[in-house]
Order: sequence, then structure tokens, then C-alpha cells
Amino acid sequence: MSLIRMSSPHVYKANSTANVMRLVTLAMLPGVLAMTVFFGWGTLIQIVWASLLALGFEAAMLKLRKRPLGFYLGDFSAVVTAALIAVSLPPLAPWWLTGVGVFVAIVIAKHLYGGLGQNPFNPAMVAYALLLISFPVEMTRWNAPFVLIDGASVASFMDTLGAIFGSVEPAFYDQFTGATPLDELRHRGGLTTEEVWRQSAVLAEGIGAWHAVSAAWLMGGIFLLYRKVITWHAPIAMLATLALLSSMFFGYDPDNYADPLFHMTTGATMLAAFFIITDPVSSATSNRGRLVFGAGIGLLVFIIRTWGNYPDGFAFAVLLMNLAAPFIDLYTQPRSYGHTRANKGRGGNA
Repeated sequence: MSLIRMSSPHVYKANSTANVMRLVTLAMLPGVLAMTVFFGWGTLIQIVWASLLALGFEAAMLKLRKRPLGFYLGDFSAVVTAALIAVSLPPLAPWWLTGVGVFVAIVIAKHLYGGLGQNPFNPAMVAYALLLISFPVEMTRWNAPFVLIDGASVASFMDTLGAIFGSVEPAFYDQFTGATPLDELRHRGGLTTEEVWRQSAVLAEGIGAWHAVSAAWLMGGIFLLYRKVITWHAPIAMLATLALLSSMFFGYDPDNYADPLFHMTTGATMLAAFFIITDPVSSATSNRGRLVFGAGIGLLVFIIRTWGNYPDGFAFAVLLMNLAAPFIDLYTQPRSYGHTRANKGRGGNA
């Protein structure tokens, strides 16, 4: 019996960058749909606008760098970055705010470091952190969920389009914007957690909208795990650390600290866990390293949310851990075949 001679790799079809990015885009659909249902057309408009800008900036940089446009534009990485920025921004954010964020992500955080695969920091988080520090008013003007707005007053598609591109009166925003749950809890003054929960309409009646959006991002994350686009290490480590710390402090002093469910289902927790910190370029590469990377982000997020100046802290936590990723990789290398121990640190072991 003759054997078929075939050289490695024995893979039928490569899991190309374009295919991975398409799967990530598909996984984002439940979250985008939930945000549209509960917060209006703004998210969809922002995604389309950000994607057009990202493709334009990407093409311009590729042209300047004398790289083939078709090959690099076809990997969809710019579109995924644009979509992550768009879903992180308030749905009624002005057009120029989105433009600044996409420019920073594509031109500065990505191409000035050498393009895809060379950036040490997550481009979407670089853009978000810069916008949050530079334009705090526009970045904290979030829509109130529709459950808190009279049905007859819900913004139409054209009204939303006008709000984003500046053709409505400034008073328009007052009808639809409000504090997020993290804002309410962060700026509760001398009230206890239970008191602010009873007095705040956002927490008492509107919290379900954020729960639903978080559940939708979780669905997308499970899809990515199922398709083996990401591994479980960083998301589970981050969520477990955040849940453990919030449980400890809530159990110690429930009047001043939020419960674990609140931390899990508000803010950008689920979006960051499965779509941000799993970026293969700017995160740790080994499985043990991803555990440390995710746990570090969970720790930093809890510290920023609890004692920092910002209600949510994922952008800053991710960027700080991006900075630490090479160090983490250095000390979490797996054992190579033929060696008794893994190489750790600069010296290594035999």
C-alpha cells in the first residue's frame, strides 16, 4: 500500500487575517443590535461613518508607505478598529469626535508603529483614552435608554443623523442624554449604594438596558470562543478578578461598594473582555501570560472604578497592561521540547 507523501503544514485552509476579522465583525452583531434597540440609531451611524473614515485613512497611509492597497485594505482590520471605536463612543457623539478618534487609531497608533502586527498598544483604546481626556463633555454625553424616554419623544433616524452631523439645536441633546449606571454610582455623594439605587431612575428602571447589551456582547464572545478566534484565558482571568474583588469589597461594606453583578453587566466589561483585551498583537502571547494579562486588567479596572476619577477605566487599564505585555511574555514562556524547564527572564534556563 503506497502512502501519500505530503509535506507540512497539513492545513486545508489558513485562518487568514481577513477571515478572523470577518468573524469578529460577525460576533459584534448581537451587541450592535442591542445597542441600537435600547439606545437608538446612533451606534449604526457611528459604525458606518467610522468605517468610511478608517478605510480612507488606511488607504492614505498605505499610499504614503508604498504598500499595495488591495491586499491591506482587504484584511478588514481597519473596519474592526473603526467598529470598536464606534461602539465605545456615545451614540450621539459629534462627527468630528469620531473622526479624531479614527485618525488617532489608524494613523498614529497603528501605522506610525509600522502597521498591522507592529503596534504595541491597542489602537482603539489609544483613541478612546485620548478622546476621554481631551473631550470629557462630549465623551460623557450618553443616551438614556429608551425605557426612560417617552415613546413619542424617541429620536428618529433623521434626528439622530442631524445630532451627529450638527444640524440640530444644542437643546436637542438634553431630551435624550443622561448619566450611565457607573456615573450614577461614582457621583453618588454621601448616599449609600442602596439609597442611590432607590433614587436613581437609571439604576432603578433603566439598568435592564445595560444588562441586555452586556448579555449581547457575551453572546458574541462565546461565538468567538466557539470558533477558536480567541482563547478563554484573558477574558476569564479578567472577569474572575473583577468578580472576586467586587465580591470581597461588597461583602465587607455593601453601603459603599457595588455588587459583582453590577460590575459584570455595566460599562464596557463584556465588550472589553472578549473584543478588546483579546487583541493578539498588543496582549500577552502565552496562555499563562494571557492569564496574568487579563487578571491585571481586572485589577486595574476595579481600582479605577472604585477610587479613580473615571467611572469606567478599561481604556487606561488595557493600555497599561499593553505596556507590560512584553515583560509578562518574558517570564511566562512555555517549556520548549527537549528542555526540562521553561525559559524565564533574560538569562533563561537549560
